[in-house]
Amino acid sequence: MLDKSAPTGQAAPMTDFADAARAAAQAVRDLFEPTPLQLNAHLSDRFGAEIWLKREDLAPVRSYKIRGAFNAMRKRLAAEPGKTRFVCASAGNHAQGVAYACAHFGCQGTIFMPVTTPDQKITKTRIFGGDSVEIRLVGDFFDQTLAAAQSFCAEQGAHFLSPFDDAHVIEGQASVAVEMVQQLGRAPDHLVLPVGGGGLSAGMISYLKAIGGLNRVTLVEPAGGPSLTAALAAGEPVEVPITDNFVDGAAVAKTGERTFAALRDIDPKDVLLAPENRICVTIQEMLNVEGIVLEPAGALAVDVLGDIADQIRGKTVVCVTSGGNFDFERLPEVKERAQNWQGLKKYFILRLPQRPGALRDFLDLLGPDDNITRFEYLKKNSRNFGSVLIGIETEAAENFDPMIERVMARGFGFRDITNDEVLADFLI
Repeated sequence: MLDKSAPTGQAAPMTDFADAARAAAQAVRDLFEPTPLQLNAHLSDRFGAEIWLKREDLAPVRSYKIRGAFNAMRKRLAAEPGKTRFVCASAGNHAQGVAYACAHFGCQGTIFMPVTTPDQKITKTRIFGGDSVEIRLVGDFFDQTLAAAQSFCAEQGAHFLSPFDDAHVIEGQASVAVEMVQQLGRAPDHLVLPVGGGGLSAGMISYLKAIGGLNRVTLVEPAGGPSLTAALAAGEPVEVPITDNFVDGAAVAKTGERTFAALRDIDPKDVLLAPENRICVTIQEMLNVEGIVLEPAGALAVDVLGDIADQIRGKTVVCVTSGGNFDFERLPEVKERAQNWQGLKKYFILRLPQRPGALRDFLDLLGPDDNITRFEYLKKNSRNFGSVLIGIETEAAENFDPMIERVMARGFGFRDITNDEVLADFLI
């Protein structure tokens, strides 16, 4: 039998999973048309490849998460029509996907979110779900939220919708691959996917394997939450500390059991870690150059292209931009972290003598492209020296070394605290 989603005339094995993924893709048409697969001229020219973006950031809830939530709910209602109460725990895209699906099916959903969830995400979840959802804010940390949701679920006899570690959720996320192959006309030479809990990557890779279309794949995790990397090293899912939660849509402490079963054969060399500050550069570039708004997790696949430039040159590449739920109140943080990665902004503690003209002497040592963006006097006693927290931006990273040399040669105490996590967190 010929696989209709494979290239014309090329036979592909028909499996239960491939059938289920295609059924999920067809069913989700009740909610929205396939998300665009767009050739990106800017990235293609930059990397000498044919680079396509699968724009999951343009789904109704600005994330692929709606697919898994919808499919799992659809399957559950078909199996047990009387079970119409659903529960989930999420601070982001999964909550919005569940809310949207509840409104579509006319089911009742209870969505548990941490107390610390930004108002924007709570409001959007409420808008998508309307009268079909109840939002409960419980716990300062997600583990507390999850425990409360699961306890409530057991008490109420409701069905818990996992964000990724669920067979039907994985099938739903696989519908991204179904659309991608249909739109491209074949499987790409190289697929680049973000990884959090693993639902998207498990679904897409499983589908491509099933149709004989899995070529080269690169998976990308945030450096502050390398759960799949740790799982591959251990041979099983293990919990890792989240050292940076900036990429909140993918910073997952432990990959799922089901998702790991689908990903366990991935070569660890094909799982890359993206530094959070570099991701900020990518977010800015995609916004300023392309007008594409990506959340941190949504930028992962694009961010890593420079790391695999030699592998993708001359190839057809698909990057999945998995989400666009970006809170623009975070833009100052994004700019700050991007400048840190590019070496364009630094923070120093300056020991300033308590004499007339000392500040002018220091200012005379700055270059024509150096700009003071923060100046905070920290002197708290009557000693002959005071401390100043000073932030300096410059137009080129190489300007800093000669500037620092001039300051030190002049005898000023000058300490770079840009990458000192304790001092930077406390003072900046």
